[in-house]
Amino acid sequence: MSAGEDAVARARAAVGTPFRLHGRDARGLDCVGLVALAWGLTVPTGYRLRTGDPAVVARGAAALGLVAAEVARAGDVVLVVSGPGQLHLGIDSGAGLIHADAGLRRVVERPGAPPWPVLERWRREE
Repeated sequence: MSAGEDAVARARAAVGTPFRLHGRDARGLDCVGLVALAWGLTVPTGYRLRTGDPAVVARGAAALGLVAAEVARAGDVVLVVSGPGQLHLGIDSGAGLIHADAGLRRVVERPGAPPWPVLERWRREE
């Protein structure tokens, strides 16, 4: 199994976990916590729910050892604009997007292409 497939399996195992801002475990996850869980990363807390600067997110991804991906692959970390001033992360499952949905208050897998504009995608080099 590839690292991307492992990340998808870990993200899928989190489906149903409650949404919790800055959450990093089974008690609750936010989108950053889900990415951390899927890829085994240590990520920051203390950020705001809304942020609109993709360059800040890209620098954070690079600092974590993630590299930009041009062609979509299951396991990719995907950065989308989910609303005005709202950046959001998810995991490309190959069949959709696994993400921590604040509105639904849990981690979900949304089938198909994300309904939001995709700004960036990253992955770990294998």
